[in-house]
Amino acid sequence: METKYISKNGLNEWFSQIVKSGKRVYAPVEERGKVEFKKVQALSEVAEEYIQTTQSIKSAVFPRAEVLFSYEKENGNVKVEDFNPDTVKETVLWKVHPCDAAGFKPLTAIFNWDYTDKLYNAHLEKTTLVTFSCAKADKSCFCTSVNGGPGNTSGSDVLLTMLPDGGAIVEILTPKGEALVQLAASAFENDRGEDKSKYLADVPVAFNLEEVRARLATAFDSPVWKEQSERCLGCGACAFVCPTCACFDIQEDAHGSKGKRIRCWDSCGFSLFTLHTSGHNPRAVQSQRWRQRILHKFSYMPDRLSVFGCTGCGRCSRACPVDMNILEHITSISKK
Repeated sequence: METKYISKNGLNEWFSQIVKSGKRVYAPVEERGKVEFKKVQALSEVAEEYIQTTQSIKSAVFPRAEVLFSYEKENGNVKVEDFNPDTVKETVLWKVHPCDAAGFKPLTAIFNWDYTDKLYNAHLEKTTLVTFSCAKADKSCFCTSVNGGPGNTSGSDVLLTMLPDGGAIVEILTPKGEALVQLAASAFENDRGEDKSKYLADVPVAFNLEEVRARLATAFDSPVWKEQSERCLGCGACAFVCPTCACFDIQEDAHGSKGKRIRCWDSCGFSLFTLHTSGHNPRAVQSQRWRQRILHKFSYMPDRLSVFGCTGCGRCSRACPVDMNILEHITSISKK
């Protein structure tokens, strides 16, 4: 890792050179009171005063819907056109929060667990993350409780911590990050020795992660799942905004002799997710589906993949229409 300083003017120059290089740049943009990642061309388009984007940026490597392959039948023959990794464009994700960047580790573990997913890896290979430390947080944030933090470097290629003068401390973390910095090498100056911790948001630790994991190991039949899930609608909003949820379905889009096989987001919170063709559903009620969500993130994933499935971004709590607050639920489990 190498640390440098970049001034406000240097930051503008660097961003301009990234755009000129032909890479796609996605950054948080405010529209109609919401902040979402959008394709941008200028630094002036990037949102400044906000806590969190509504959606995570996982769609950059795991699109909401993506064609696995297409086919066409003609004269008894079937022509198949497979996914071509060369069609994936070089992409820079600008002003990603550390909790979003940290989400790429569990996603990568999932998509390379028992099978190497060429679509996911093709997107990841051509994606560079420029992460900004968090100077602000709200009551939904709990990154420090899940091995993260407002200045955490996990998953980032470059991490910027903004300074009062409009410049930034720049931590160059990977070869991808170094290559991006070289696009405007003259814009960077030597490290000034600033301590970034004094510019970070204060996010108190709310629970002990290993303690929660230990309690969950014996909680499969606990009444807590029914208590917590009584107002859950099963709408799936929590999964769709989450930076680590990776459940998907595969749909057939067929029209006559042509068709496509499409992978699209799904959620273990949906009532149809585990419905068998026979009509049997092993998770027939919402409490069982809520249990699956929590155990998957805090028990099954660390056991199987050595990584937790939550980065403490708090999006699920913000997005839930009935205030299913995951921080409150996990905290209550840790105290039982």
